[in-house]
Formats: sequence, C-alpha cells, structure tokens
Amino acid sequence: MTVKLSKILGLAALAALVALPALGQDAPAPEVVATVDKGDTTWMLISTILVIAMTIPGLALFYGGLVRAKNMLSVLMQVFAGFAMISILWVIYGYSLAFNGPTEGGISGFIGDFSKLFLGGVTPASQSATFSAGVEIPELTFVVFQLTFACITPALIVGAIAERMKFGAVMLFLALWFTFSYLPIAHMVWFGGGYLFGLGAYDFAGGTVVHINAGVAGLVAAIMLGKRKEFMKEPIPPHNLTFTFIGACLLWVGWFGFNAGSNLEATGLAAQAVLNTITAPAAAALAWALAEKFTRGHASLLGAASGAVAGLVAITPAAGFAGTMGALVLGAIAGVVCLWAVVTLKPMFKYDDALDVFGVHGVGGIVGALGTAIVAAPSLGGFALGDPAAYSIGSQFLIQLQAVAIAVVWSAIVTAVAMLIVNLVFGGARVSESAESDGLDVTDHGERAYN
Repeated sequence: MTVKLSKILGLAALAALVALPALGQDAPAPEVVATVDKGDTTWMLISTILVIAMTIPGLALFYGGLVRAKNMLSVLMQVFAGFAMISILWVIYGYSLAFNGPTEGGISGFIGDFSKLFLGGVTPASQSATFSAGVEIPELTFVVFQLTFACITPALIVGAIAERMKFGAVMLFLALWFTFSYLPIAHMVWFGGGYLFGLGAYDFAGGTVVHINAGVAGLVAAIMLGKRKEFMKEPIPPHNLTFTFIGACLLWVGWFGFNAGSNLEATGLAAQAVLNTITAPAAAALAWALAEKFTRGHASLLGAASGAVAGLVAITPAAGFAGTMGALVLGAIAGVVCLWAVVTLKPMFKYDDALDVFGVHGVGGIVGALGTAIVAAPSLGGFALGDPAAYSIGSQFLIQLQAVAIAVVWSAIVTAVAMLIVNLVFGGARVSESAESDGLDVTDHGERAYN
C-alpha cells in the first residue's frame, strides 16, 4: 500500500515538473484550433438563398417591368440564362481564379490560379476562414455564397443593353466580361493576396466588385451598342410598374443576405449590417421622392423604388463599416445624387442606358465606395479596421479613390474589348431594325409575355 502510494505521488510530482515551463521562459501559447459553427453555416446558407431570390426573380422582375411589353420575356430570359451560365462557369474556373493563388508576389495580386479548377480539392470537409481567428465555415458554403455574387453582377448589365441586343451576343458578352472583369476585380479586392486588399481598400459587400464594375460596363456597352430607335424622340414608358415594385422589394429583402452575409458569421456586426441595409435604402427612397417632388412636381413610385435601390447600392461597401446614422446619411446622399445622374446626366450626354444601370449602380457605387472612408471613421460611429485612434479619413479616402479608379478603368477596357469580340462573332451584336420594332420576345424567343 505504501509502495503504491509513493509511486503515485512520484508520478504526480514528475508530471507537475514536466508541466512547469522552463525557468525564465514563457509558456507556449495554446494552439488555436479552427472550429465550424452550425449557426454561422446556417446563416451563410440562408444568405445564399436570399441573394438568389434577389436575382431570380427579383432583378428579373425589376428589369422586366421597366421595359416595353414586347421585350418583357427577353429581359427575363437574359437574366435567367445568364444566372445559369455564370453558375456553371463559377464552379469550373471562376472560384479558383477569384479566391485562390499565392498570397503575395507576381501576378497573383491581380488574378488567381487554376489550383481549384472544377472545384478540385473542395469537399464537404474542407474549410474556409472567416474574419475571426479560429472561426471557419465549410468551404462549399463560401463557394456557393460567392457564386451568387458572381451571377448577379453580370446580370445587372442586362438593364443597360435591354431591348436591342441579340440573345446569343448577350450570353457571349456576359461570359467574356465575367472572366476578364469580374474575376480579376473580385480577386484584387477580396482575396487576401489581392492588390487592392493589400492596399487596405474597404469593400464589405461589393461596391467596387459588383456595382461600379457592372455600372461602368453597362455604360460602355450601351454606348457601343447604340441608342434605341425611339430614344429621346418619343416616350419609352415602363409597361408594368407593379412588376418593378415587386422586383424592387425582392431586391431589398435579398440584399440582407448580400450585405449581412458578407460578414461570414452570425454576429453583432451582421446585425449592424442588417440594420444599415434598412436605414440606408429607406433614407434614399425618401430623399429621391422628395427631390423628385421639388424638381419635377411629383413623387413617383418608380422614383421611390429606384431610390431604395440606390441606397442599397451605396451602403453595400460600407455595410459592416458604417454606424446606423452614417448609413442613413450615406443613403440620403446617394438618393439625390443618383436622381441627378438619371434625370440630368444621362440626357446631357445622350447615352441610352436603358434601365439606368450606370445612373444607379455605377454612380451609387462610387458614392458608396468613397463615402465608406467617411462613415467608417470611429469618431463618426463607424467600425474601421485596426486601431480606431489611428484611423484617418483622408488616407482611407485616397485608398478608396484608387480602388474606384482601377475598377472604372479595368471594367471599361474589358467591356470595350468584349463588345468588339461579340460584334465580330455575330456580325453585329445589335438586332435588326425590324426585330427591334417587333420586339425581342417574338424575334429572339418566339413567344409573347401577354396573349
């Protein structure tokens, strides 16, 4: 009994000695083991579904109601088929080029590699990092969430070229633009080794990657495609504002997944992003309607809906950086500025951006990206990264300005080249004059929206 007790005490003492850190040395830091929380995963999957709903049917109905009845189905088809095509391209090579590659050095700052071509190596067991150390989500969850961003961004361009571009030409253009504009900018801004990420550019959910990128593409494509026959000669009214209203509401609801889902975790910051996604578009809708009342004599439903979308666009890059009051102010400013872009800037330069993709997404994205530098300031209730005391609005504004400039120039060049290629392949991207008169529903798809 005594021998056994002495052995036990001896072993305990030896274990205690081994456990003690060496004299004069710090104890090694415990290793952080990455864990996957089912709550975060569930939130990300719900966010993914919300973004799909904002694209099909949300964006499709929003655009469809704005065109004439003879082109309703063509717009629905372009958005729907574009979503389907980009989904496939994303899993084949898009994800690999956008979110993989070396973290520094060489061309990797501008585009990824083919290490995960066809989603090679991505399994239900593989994990992807979030913004918190030791907290991860399944990589497939990240893949499918980012897929929805990749799909809606090219689909936004459809509104600028509506009612006059061949269906096959639209599909080829979207594929080229996705490959050479969306993927590089997404990599530069959101990948850890991306050029703009390294500069410290703030883009929480896609101000540069999605809205400026698509808005500039829509402007360039519309100019190169040419104006519709009736543009600035006779009214081209929307054929069904009820559909547009339903689409706008679906966009707003889906945008919660778009913005708050970009937090990658179900935390208080995600809740802040949800709140910002309410207050910014609410302020923008009212600001647009009020400005419309003073300048044009009426506050229209279309104006309020367009204002809400402008506010959603503007708060996107700042969704997780702005405080509630900052989001409200940013939204109100975006509502007024985007109204000016639609009713003054477009007639001034006479470009036929059919559904005001540049006026709302391009201009709203620029307002939001630059405004993020201001509303993120901790002194103004924002949530800037790093040490709050070291944050400088001026320094961050210059970084944001550089990101905006790169997105504008890159998208414009890629769009111009893509349109030239499409014109060569199809012998002209534009439909014939008779097809434009008859409507794309019949000439491209052999059917009518209303019988």
